[in-house]
Amino acid sequence: MEACHSPQQYNVTSYGATTVAIITLEAFAGMWINAFIVCVLCIGWIKKKTLNSNEKILLLLGSSRISYLCFSWTYHFLSRIYPNYLYVHPIHQLFAFFGTFFNFSNLWVSACLCGFYCIKIASFRNSFFIYLKVKIDRMVPWLLLGSVLSALSLGSVMYDLIETVQRKNLNATCFQNFWEASIRMDKHFTSSFFLTGFGYAASFMTVVSSALFLLFSLWRHKCKMQTNSMKDLNMEAHIRAMKSILSFLVMYTINFVCLILSIIYAMKNENTMTLLISIYLHAFPGVHSLILIFSNPKLEKALLRILSCVK
Repeated sequence: MEACHSPQQYNVTSYGATTVAIITLEAFAGMWINAFIVCVLCIGWIKKKTLNSNEKILLLLGSSRISYLCFSWTYHFLSRIYPNYLYVHPIHQLFAFFGTFFNFSNLWVSACLCGFYCIKIASFRNSFFIYLKVKIDRMVPWLLLGSVLSALSLGSVMYDLIETVQRKNLNATCFQNFWEASIRMDKHFTSSFFLTGFGYAASFMTVVSSALFLLFSLWRHKCKMQTNSMKDLNMEAHIRAMKSILSFLVMYTINFVCLILSIIYAMKNENTMTLLISIYLHAFPGVHSLILIFSNPKLEKALLRILSCVK
């Protein structure tokens, strides 16, 4: 038994250690970048005693990404280096709950940020769009609350799923027909994968539609500028936001594909591809937050001030 187990243990240790090292660098870099955003916004909040809608979204986004990277890195570290700890009840269930909660909070709050940029910057004469532009500041707290509650419900579903699967797996090995128990577990996994995929698709469609509407608004604005020799100050805001949104759209498309592939390969139990995909998924929160810093004048000024002090 030991002779058969030792090669597998060696492969897991060597390949897993390399993956954990890469994910560790990405996770800690992402946590530092998002911690910078949170600290700058909190300092401004203390000084001004208030936060605008954009800062509220960025503050919650940075906080959720720090938490997501922390829990996700811890889970990968334990699963690769100390996998036996995950079998202690209810550690695996808690990781599933918090990982799902912070992951979907990150995705949906970032989707809210894209929608907010689109409504605030784009210019359409549609009555519903004008209504949204007037009411968006009041809607932001409710959108953020809805995102958090939805992520909380999905986290609870994942906790219950892992709890059910482990309990049925234990019963199947001791008392039940293993084939019948496997069919029931497959049904649980299929429903959870469908629910997870729907959550990914909803946030992705929000980002895509926001980027396309903003792109169309910019194109119309350029057409008007061609017939007018005077400069429009909103043009710079359009271009700045479009660079941020379009760069996010490219990254988010790749991120969405990786999320869907992670579901597919999880169903097939292919650990190698799952680990490679997780490397990109851990890089996304830090890289995108870095783009947000350079697209926000307040955050960019604070970063340049810190870098000048370091020099």
